[in-house]
Amino acid sequence: MPELPEVETVRRGLQPVLEGRRIVELEQRRPDLRFPFPENFAERIAGRRIETVNRRSKYLVVGIEGGETLIMHLGMSGRFTIALPEGPATTPGVFVHDTGLNGAQPNTGLPSVGMNEPNTGLPSVGKNRWSNTTSHVNTSLRGVEQGSVGQQQKHDHVVFRTDEGATVTYNDPRRFGFMVMTATADLQHHPLIAGLGPEPLGNALHAGHLAARAAGRTVDLKAFLMDQRNVAGLGNIYVCEALYRAGLSPQRSASSLARRSGNPTERAERLVNAIRSVLIEAIAAGGSSLRDYRQADGALGYFQHSFSVYGREGEPCATPACRGTVRRIVQAGRSTFYCPACQR
Repeated sequence: MPELPEVETVRRGLQPVLEGRRIVELEQRRPDLRFPFPENFAERIAGRRIETVNRRSKYLVVGIEGGETLIMHLGMSGRFTIALPEGPATTPGVFVHDTGLNGAQPNTGLPSVGMNEPNTGLPSVGKNRWSNTTSHVNTSLRGVEQGSVGQQQKHDHVVFRTDEGATVTYNDPRRFGFMVMTATADLQHHPLIAGLGPEPLGNALHAGHLAARAAGRTVDLKAFLMDQRNVAGLGNIYVCEALYRAGLSPQRSASSLARRSGNPTERAERLVNAIRSVLIEAIAAGGSSLRDYRQADGALGYFQHSFSVYGREGEPCATPACRGTVRRIVQAGRSTFYCPACQR
């Protein structure tokens, strides 16, 4: 399943194409994905303007003119492709988007990305811009099926066409993804959203929050962080990587994040910093490409080349001064990778 950095990467690819644009046609090519599509799905979106393209946890959250919100999950193999119309300012398949964390990216002139947008926990993105400039790895959405508008692929299930001539297609071979709709006013009470914890890149995640949630808990740290009620959007890969950076064993009790007084321990402070750093780096790298995951342009994410422990069973620890070896254990049916020498 794609985790927060992968979903955020997709969101950043979709936002400049969809946000502020009117959907002139929605083509639904089958009755369901994991669940049936919403009743009168095409009619409820066609003709309306997309107001916002956000993310909450691992969900894409799209605000639609008229007071409705579309919630989308990519499942195991879902992906979006974008085809842009030909024209002097929009070469098909070439869209430069900003992933800079400390300023404009070289050669793009695009604004930086703020990772702590107040009150939302959602990363903010600068003004939308089209560009003919080709770039590499982190700064471009590079060929979208050669950028051909209208080119149909197997497992293309939903097609959004905008008033600007762009085509956004949802492809999902395994059909584990889904699209549901709710009234925007009821979004925070929707069953998919209501129980979620704070966004890990937002101001609501801090050591005090972790301590309050972990106090007296005997569950291990790995399971604690995977629980979406404690922190939203974290999955197996990035929990393993964050625990490594924090120097904490995945088998350590979650209660070790809180003192008897309830105040956070130094471990909680380290863990918050580790979560933020690993997610920021993964987003900048376009996520991790494992099995079916792709960016909105079909390109691979690159953070898997920076894994310190995940998938590295039997290899030397990535910390130069450590002589430990990465170990794999199974927790709650999921593989956990860690260095027993570094992580205590």
